[in-house]
Amino acid sequence: MLLILPFLLQVEAFQKESPARPPNVLLLVVDDQNDWVGCLRGHPLARTPHIDALARRGMLFTNAHCQAPLCNPSRTSLLTGLRPSTTGIHGLTPWYREVPALRDRLSLPAAFGQAGYHTLVTGKIFHAVPPADQAGQFAVWGHPGGTGVKPPAKLIPATPGGNHPLMDWGAFPHKDEEKGDYQVASWAIRQLKTMPTDKPYFLAAGFFLPHVPCHIPPGWLAQIPDDDRLLPPVNEDDRADTPRFSWYLHWDLPEPRLRWVRENSQWRNLVRSYLASTAFVDAQVGRVLEALRESGHEKDTLVVLCSDHGFHLGEKLITGKNTLWERSTRVPLIIAGQGAPVGICSRAVELLDIYPTLTEMAGIKPQAGLEGRSLVPLLANPAGEPDRVALTTHNRGNHALRDDRYRYIRYADGSEELYDLATDPNEWRNRAADPVLAVEKNRLVRSLPRRDVPAVPGSAHRVLEYDPATGGVVWEGKSIRPDSVIP
Repeated sequence: MLLILPFLLQVEAFQKESPARPPNVLLLVVDDQNDWVGCLRGHPLARTPHIDALARRGMLFTNAHCQAPLCNPSRTSLLTGLRPSTTGIHGLTPWYREVPALRDRLSLPAAFGQAGYHTLVTGKIFHAVPPADQAGQFAVWGHPGGTGVKPPAKLIPATPGGNHPLMDWGAFPHKDEEKGDYQVASWAIRQLKTMPTDKPYFLAAGFFLPHVPCHIPPGWLAQIPDDDRLLPPVNEDDRADTPRFSWYLHWDLPEPRLRWVRENSQWRNLVRSYLASTAFVDAQVGRVLEALRESGHEKDTLVVLCSDHGFHLGEKLITGKNTLWERSTRVPLIIAGQGAPVGICSRAVELLDIYPTLTEMAGIKPQAGLEGRSLVPLLANPAGEPDRVALTTHNRGNHALRDDRYRYIRYADGSEELYDLATDPNEWRNRAADPVLAVEKNRLVRSLPRRDVPAVPGSAHRVLEYDPATGGVVWEGKSIRPDSVIP
């Protein structure tokens, strides 16, 4: 009893807390950030002291997953509270309010604005917002962010798939202040210093890095050792027991395969550049959090930090995202500040849960139809709700289900994967056909979405279509034959 008494007192204090004024909200979103942050132990060379410090003063969710491994559908899900399988937003376009059925959907920042909050944004929060719709999402729009200064020419050799300009990484001489993420942090800092005090605020800041191109000043790259700890573990036969359909989800993309980065001596450079970019963003997060402390509002502000999805750096023999495996779906998620106890929660949670969590903690009436589950019960008891399952979708019919131990994947053609993360953390052994795990597989199958709509009209970029009647597969408007060579 004495051992659990401190925890019970903390829960009681959390439940009794009733602030006289709703909390401010500071939402920090990092683009393409996988679990390579110190507090998640995703990589031994991750250097994220400021994110780690935030985790130590709040609730760290170590098993958080995105709803789509692609920017637009993931961010649309987070900010509307609806799953991609419900909205049909599967590609990089369209903007959700261009879809008639979603036009009147109230986004997370708009809900706070209607509740009387002063809403501000800088950097990338939505994937893209047409200028005519901006005022309906945030009241104040700041620095747009982005890459910032670029080198005069690409730093790496021409890549397959059209030598896309984003496919670049490495160090070149430039200043921190010239980077888009530094400017995003600076704008957020200025707002925190001059924020009106007549009403609470909802400030969202979106950071571009470590999204490619991972351009970084030389001093940041020098912080990442080039030693035996650098490269992630890979299995050369990793895709031997994964269905052919798994390739269709990332069939023909600008992101090069592991084979190319090896052959062109770019693997180590890519990994170091990604880690250095993460360290740079961590420093910008630290600048913003220091400004919050100096503003005197740290104790009455809810801080939420997350990513939109993960990123492969050689695992499963690819680079990039667009998969249903751990490296693509697992993301940082931290909730700290007013109303958030200190702790660690290993339950499977979703970015979709942020919307109902923040509205509940701010005392805002929830919008009807939110598909996430509030994390408030887990803030009070991190060991509760053992039934939680996180769902990730990448185009219609392709879903991953993750609980505390297992990952189950069902592709549109019915092919499957199942991994026991407790014994196989790298997801190298597909046990979907193993009768020993039949009960676990069937349990996860029950969490597949009941509603699974096709991509909405106007969908483009990373859109995969499957016709169950004919077995036909179409990737970005082009048919894939059963004998097509895997690119």
